Amino acid sequence: MIRPTPADRPDSVKATEPTAATENTAATQPTEKTENTARTGRPRRRAVVIGGGLAGMLAAAALAEFSDEVTVVERDRLPAGPDPRTSLPQARHVHLLWSGGARAFEQLLPGITAEWLAAGARRIPLPTGLVTMTAQGWLRRWPEMQHMIACSRDLLDWVVRRRVLDLPAVTLLQGHEMRALEGTRARVTGVRVGRPDGSERLLPADLVVDASGRGSRAVGWLGGLGVTGVTEAEVDSGLVYATRVYRAPAGAENFPVVNVQANAAEPVPGRTATIVPVENGRWLVTLSGTRGGEPTADPARFEEFALREMRHPVVGELISLAAPLSDTVTLTRSTVNRRRYFEKVPAWPDGFIAVGDSVATYNPLYAHGMSVAAQGLVELRNTLRLHRIGTPGLAGRVQRAVARPVGLAWDLATSQDILYPGAVGRRPGTASTVANHYVNRLAHSALGRARLTRAFLGVLTLSEPPSTWLHPDTVVATLRGPGRELLTGPPLTEEEWKVASGDPRTGTEPHSDTGAGTGSS
Repeated sequence: MIRPTPADRPDSVKATEPTAATENTAATQPTEKTENTARTGRPRRRAVVIGGGLAGMLAAAALAEFSDEVTVVERDRLPAGPDPRTSLPQARHVHLLWSGGARAFEQLLPGITAEWLAAGARRIPLPTGLVTMTAQGWLRRWPEMQHMIACSRDLLDWVVRRRVLDLPAVTLLQGHEMRALEGTRARVTGVRVGRPDGSERLLPADLVVDASGRGSRAVGWLGGLGVTGVTEAEVDSGLVYATRVYRAPAGAENFPVVNVQANAAEPVPGRTATIVPVENGRWLVTLSGTRGGEPTADPARFEEFALREMRHPVVGELISLAAPLSDTVTLTRSTVNRRRYFEKVPAWPDGFIAVGDSVATYNPLYAHGMSVAAQGLVELRNTLRLHRIGTPGLAGRVQRAVARPVGLAWDLATSQDILYPGAVGRRPGTASTVANHYVNRLAHSALGRARLTRAFLGVLTLSEPPSTWLHPDTVVATLRGPGRELLTGPPLTEEEWKVASGDPRTGTEPHSDTGAGTGSS
């Protein structure tokens, strides 16, 4: 629950929007807690997080272990429940949290997975609970190797926000807009923010973390202090994605995620379709298309697009049997992959770190943004356990650590997106082309080999480093090919087709076997 102002709750509840008088007093008069801390001889540590979204809350959780005060500055009024945020329209689309990201969340907020599940999220085993047509073909539903958390983005964010704002050190400052960094090109010492009434407030800080997202103005803020040299890269496939909400059929509580992917090797626009079961008995359905093959916001054409424009019509077939809960389709075009190489700035200022989408944004179809943000903040926490806040060079060390998970997700996304017709960005070199051929071969062989499916999902879910794909056993199995006969249709079970039809008496035979088993070939 987000803490209200003192006018709404008793004084014993920490305020999120102090009055001007309270702010001025806090800036000039030490509190009893401050005085007690001072008497211990340890300086009081303050941190400021710019942005109250998912990355901002995780940053606050990481910093709360090392700071006496963590102030989260958020320009919007955040909802008190699992409701949409004003500045996060993309939250209405499918968001999946891979197991590599979920484990990072657990490191920062132990027990958070159980809280998501209690709030209505689902833990879906992979590939058991996944019906997917990859670029190479239908993946078998082997026993669990990895997992994902499936729910609406609003619920995912709310559970994290509620948990973080209960931490004693964390305070949320709503309706305040970041304006500038304070300090010098060598060290950031705080931020200047705009109050709702237009006036400014200075927030001193030993460490400032930018988690303001894809619209971050960090390059400009740093430029205001004389810090330059931030290089950027972009790869834009022209992707547009559209989402509509459907009522899940009765008995679909354990229905799998269903997904038809594009094949970047084909010289046509890449189109995808995905059904994700989310809380409150709903199916979140997202369709997408790259430049020249975009979906529209017309509800009358939504199912037609899923039926006729995909490599397989299974998603269109399933949603044609379900009832839409929304009269409109949400359309989003801001899907460019963009990376800022903060870690390469030669003289990075102490006291400032950028994380999450402020560093890199990805095509949302790969579902890597939340996981990478969480893994980057684990790197922040781990570094702070070795080097206290204020240590010279700490910020640069953390910025380089944050870049490690960013690099893998960036390579996975851009190596495919640049191949679609009309894509804009740097073309892959010879080494990248060779690597892509090997990965495609591995993905093809994984269609019939459990060992390779395990290796494939380990990297895709950001649970394992890509070096695992070069293990001698993996290389040999990749070269041998799938082994088993490939599936010819979606591996939905007979019972799942019955549930989707809404009439258990008219269930059909599955299009193919589910591929389930314990094989280790």
